[in-house]
Amino acid sequence: MYYIGLDVGTSSVKALLVSQNGEVVRSATPEYPFQTPKPMWAETDPDVWWDATQQAIRTLLEEVNPEEIAAVGLTGQMHGMVALDGKGQVLRPCIMWNDQRSYQECEEITSKVGESEVLKITGNPVLAGFTAPKILWVQKNEPEVFSAIDKIVLPKDYVRYKLSSEFFTDVSDASGTSLLDVGARSWSPEMLDALGWSGQWMPEVTESTEATAKVSAEASASTGLPVGIPIIAGGGDQAAQAVGCGIVREGLVSATLGTSGVVFAQSDEYRVEPEGKLHAFCHAVPGKWHLMGVMLSAAGSFQWYKNQLGSEEQKREEAGGPNAYDSLTAGAESVPAGSEGLIFLPYLSGERTPHPDPHARGCFIGLSVRHEKRHLTRAVLEGVTFGLNDSLELMRGLGVNPEEIILSGGGTRSALWKQMLADVFSSRCSMVNALEGAAYGAAVLAAVGCGDHSSVESACDEWIRQTEVVEPGPEGGSYDKFYSIYRSLYPSLKDTFHSLSESSSS
Repeated sequence: MYYIGLDVGTSSVKALLVSQNGEVVRSATPEYPFQTPKPMWAETDPDVWWDATQQAIRTLLEEVNPEEIAAVGLTGQMHGMVALDGKGQVLRPCIMWNDQRSYQECEEITSKVGESEVLKITGNPVLAGFTAPKILWVQKNEPEVFSAIDKIVLPKDYVRYKLSSEFFTDVSDASGTSLLDVGARSWSPEMLDALGWSGQWMPEVTESTEATAKVSAEASASTGLPVGIPIIAGGGDQAAQAVGCGIVREGLVSATLGTSGVVFAQSDEYRVEPEGKLHAFCHAVPGKWHLMGVMLSAAGSFQWYKNQLGSEEQKREEAGGPNAYDSLTAGAESVPAGSEGLIFLPYLSGERTPHPDPHARGCFIGLSVRHEKRHLTRAVLEGVTFGLNDSLELMRGLGVNPEEIILSGGGTRSALWKQMLADVFSSRCSMVNALEGAAYGAAVLAAVGCGDHSSVESACDEWIRQTEVVEPGPEGGSYDKFYSIYRSLYPSLKDTFHSLSESSSS
């Protein structure tokens, strides 16, 4: 038998076909764009996810007999607002996780409920990336859309609806809406009532290993999946990513270098950082929670840098030369720690942890005539690493002291970056054999949800193995003074960032 893991991502659907022993048999990754119609906006037509999902599933089924599929597990980008009418039709493009338009609505929700009450109930401050302020923005700015809403679903759950005609979500993904009582693992009447919204809008919420729906006849015809295959609840992409790396027990920590950057620690108890600087969400492991720090532009900062300043390296790659990222990091290897006094702030899309500020902006600090492209490259890598370390330091302040940190994400293909992470974290870092991220975690949840494994922990124990270890090197202490300077920069520049944001939007 086989399991399918589907990750409805920001720019692609990633689909994995995984065997009973945890091996990835085939993958498919149809891509699609998202739109930025105005500054700070990010939107996508949800039907492009469904089109890509159908294509991906059909590709996987070329490898096996469809009757051998035991279950489908879902994961995806969190926080997106998909508004549906009473016929299940999309009312407007999805407002995505990286959309920052609703910062004023965050303040309004917080004032209605109370800052301390919001933090106690939801485990987090209300942030512009989350779902509730997006709903309020639509209520205030698109009343005709708001009045037609019958259901609010998250991105992966829209794909579930298209696969099954059923409305469900899971506790980990729902934790990012600002509408879930995270401690109770259920929708919060207090939050919904304070905003005057109907609980009927919200899909039924379950644990991540629950078999929530089955493939419908209509979806079977368009995907090739047999009617009735169970669809497992799954999880938000970060919780599923953590499952896919084996972060399923107290004390285990991971750091992910994807478009966004995440530091993730499982917790057996519901714990909230006193100032709300860390996210406290339900985990995809039933009955467990997690602490999470998120920076919005991690490997995304490096991608931006390559796209804007790496044209020479990209041309060489297109002509059959080395990968453009590899060429850039090769140059950065000759630069000492600290980039000779150059620091990069990676706030290209605003920031979340530890500075929940949609107006924060990226910048290079300390440029001089001595600096070359190789210095800028290294500064970008170091700035992202410092940003991840901000989250790790907050966790350490809550008593999380990992002996080892599991690394994942596209940025970890760079040996230089992995060593930098170990040095700045002052911790052993390791890689595991499961390199497919959230989609692999969704497949793990599928295997548990259909009864082929007794628990998420046992499935991870059987499927996930350590493959590489990176120890802190002699350069580790060299970063301390530069990290201290890095931490001082946002407070110094905050007012400037806000002035620039106001000037550009006026």
